[in-house]
Amino acid sequence: MPASCASISPRRSTRQPCSARRRRASAWPPRRSARPDSVPDSVPDSGGLAGPLPRFADLTTMRVGGLPARLLSPATEQELVDAALTTWGSGDEWMLLGGGSNTVVSDDGFDGTVIRVLTRGVTVLEPGVGNAVAADRVRLRVQAGESWDDLVAHTVARGWSGLEALSGIPGSTGAAPVQNIGAYGQELSDSLVAIDFLDYETGIRHRIEAAELELGYRTSALKQGRRGLVLVVELELHDTQAEASVLGSALSQPVAYPQLAGALGVQVGDRVPLGVLRASVLALRGAKGMVLDAGDPDTNSAGSFFTNPIVSLAFSRTMPDAAPRWPLSDPELPDRVIPLDEYYGVGPIEDATPVRLVKLSAAWLIENSGISRGFRLPGSRAAISSKHTLALTNTGGATADEIGQLARFVQGRVQSEFGVILQPEPMLVGLSL
Repeated sequence: MPASCASISPRRSTRQPCSARRRRASAWPPRRSARPDSVPDSVPDSGGLAGPLPRFADLTTMRVGGLPARLLSPATEQELVDAALTTWGSGDEWMLLGGGSNTVVSDDGFDGTVIRVLTRGVTVLEPGVGNAVAADRVRLRVQAGESWDDLVAHTVARGWSGLEALSGIPGSTGAAPVQNIGAYGQELSDSLVAIDFLDYETGIRHRIEAAELELGYRTSALKQGRRGLVLVVELELHDTQAEASVLGSALSQPVAYPQLAGALGVQVGDRVPLGVLRASVLALRGAKGMVLDAGDPDTNSAGSFFTNPIVSLAFSRTMPDAAPRWPLSDPELPDRVIPLDEYYGVGPIEDATPVRLVKLSAAWLIENSGISRGFRLPGSRAAISSKHTLALTNTGGATADEIGQLARFVQGRVQSEFGVILQPEPMLVGLSL
């Protein structure tokens, strides 16, 4: 489930709708150029651009897409705010782009302004007088353009737990709350405190607490229509350094995902060294082609292209017995496959409110609709990953249109076989399914 900072707004005329803290600037990450030579400089005041415009095929992990009309690449927080306000005030169509790992753009490109978020930096808020950070916790304020996996690697190295199962997810930190990224039993919502947000409607910067973001399974209020720009993401993690001095190793949060527990040789609920868990997650993701690798065409993708469908309990009972499913009404329930009758009991549902919900496996539905790994339409350069059924990949030179054709074919087969319409996970720009 990749993180990519992407948001789109229609033209403005038709738009839809701390206290004092002791701060220590982290020495990480090492300073590096925030404007690669291939990316035009940002000149928000004049709108000027330097150098040739890159195609979206060069800016996204799916490696498809045409040219943007304009590209700004702000590298500081103030430049980012200025670029956004100037663009919004112009009335032009606009979109945000971070790591490009969750965005698929049409071959026609985007006839508007792309703001590529290149801001970097992490500030550590430690326990102290006058702030709300508990003694065994640490808070981080992370710039939106910071690489998500670089951030996770840094927290693991420092002995801060809470993000370790989210290792290997490509993209930028600013997009993480947009889709509430999650993997292997952890979600961003477990650690998110708040975001600093520049509101498109008002042009005002303000803080939004995590509880106000309506975070759910791969969704949030930001994904469902709240327009604007994430500037900073504030996270609270567990500081296990004191524990490590006694146990000899900083430990993870309890392992919550059966597949991960099996790979680690432990039970669900056990804790393991942070570095060991991160390495195991990276190995599991790598085996599915979910870790970017220039030599592996299976990683030319947007990660999982479809979300796992969430349906009513009644509808789930129409699925074949072998179909994996996870009841969602009990947040304490481990994410594992169990017989529904064991969990809910038998007999008719007398009160349909609230509706009992069940998550189905999109990968199982695809495979059992007759589409196997490596499948491609005749003559197409878009294919189902050879490692993971949920990933649509660019095997080399594919077009966005070919990706869209394959996605629609998959949707049609699953709907015909099981009556379920799979929903795309990445942001689609100029493409419709």
